[in-house]
Amino acid sequence: MSNTNPLNRRIRLGMVGGGHGAFIGAVHRIAARLDDRYELVAGALSSKPDVARASAEELFIAPDRSYDSFDAMAKQEAAREDGIDVCAIVTPNHLHFPAAMAMLDAGIHVICDKPLCLTVEEAETLAAKVKETGLLFALTHNYTAYPMVREARQMVADGKLGDIRVVQVEYPQGWMATRVEDTDNKQASWRADPAKAGMGGALGDIGTHAHNLAGFVSGLEISELCADVDAIVEGRKLDDNVQILLRYNNGARGMLWASQVAIGHENGLKLRVYGDKGGIEWEQEHPNHLHFRPLDGRPELLTRGGAGIGAEGLRGVRVPPGHPEGYLEGFANLYSDFADQLTACLSGTSPDPAALLVPGIQEGLKGMQFVEAVVRSGKDGASWVKL
Repeated sequence: MSNTNPLNRRIRLGMVGGGHGAFIGAVHRIAARLDDRYELVAGALSSKPDVARASAEELFIAPDRSYDSFDAMAKQEAAREDGIDVCAIVTPNHLHFPAAMAMLDAGIHVICDKPLCLTVEEAETLAAKVKETGLLFALTHNYTAYPMVREARQMVADGKLGDIRVVQVEYPQGWMATRVEDTDNKQASWRADPAKAGMGGALGDIGTHAHNLAGFVSGLEISELCADVDAIVEGRKLDDNVQILLRYNNGARGMLWASQVAIGHENGLKLRVYGDKGGIEWEQEHPNHLHFRPLDGRPELLTRGGAGIGAEGLRGVRVPPGHPEGYLEGFANLYSDFADQLTACLSGTSPDPAALLVPGIQEGLKGMQFVEAVVRSGKDGASWVKL
């Protein structure tokens, strides 16, 4: 991580969403604090004014910087001399687009939780706005910032696997194996609602993570796909299980499975990539290990911060080998890399090139194009669809 700060201050952070009862907002706040690069100074933390005020008070946000709406926050913060530099958007999916547009229109940089928005059209509009304004935009596909994932990416780029032939990625969970959305589970209720979650259920929630991870490590683009999209739990309006065949632009083949009805699984994101010289395997629940199996050599177990790890894999390491790092630290790596980008932007300097690995607006657009293609294939009887 960068040890210099041309701004001579912390980055001023605002947040939309993340009030009482929210999960991901707290994760973003921890990530922003971990390397002490940000200060949370403003928020529109809930669509309910009383919840927004109470949440802001708990987070020591001044009353005059707790807002009832993201539109008011964008306008008033943009008018302040000490206004926010960047806004984190941690709402349910349907609010990502309007909140991001409000911030970009106000000249405020954006960190947005995934998926980017609800439709390809919204994604294209956001991409055009980012290009028009020249503002920075980060999408928190946090698994790309795990040190061993970045090491895997570099190994592929360095040709250690040879020409990539097969990409296998899966993300099984079991927490929605019953109609948990009919209980008081806030996280389940909006994820099962098409008006708030968008076109995809498990597809949008965790399938986009699997899609992004596979592309990040392999460096490949999907050329076409064939998808079986199911709502296995009776009465559910959005998918809870998707199985997808993939064809990549270099001729490689792949499969992606995302499920929230796989009983016994918690967060089983797993990636395997095979070339003509070797293969790698990484599991999110054991994130500090990367298996490398060369064609003509002994299998290797690479460890986070251990011997033989390159610069990309060492960049996000904070503690010695054997002391596990994972989910929160992955988010924090994205926040620290984005801090390098933003500090450079605000001070007129150049960021460390390694800080540019943070997923951005183009990854968000590709994610929405992927979701749309999967839904289209599923509705057409698992037909092959080009991207």
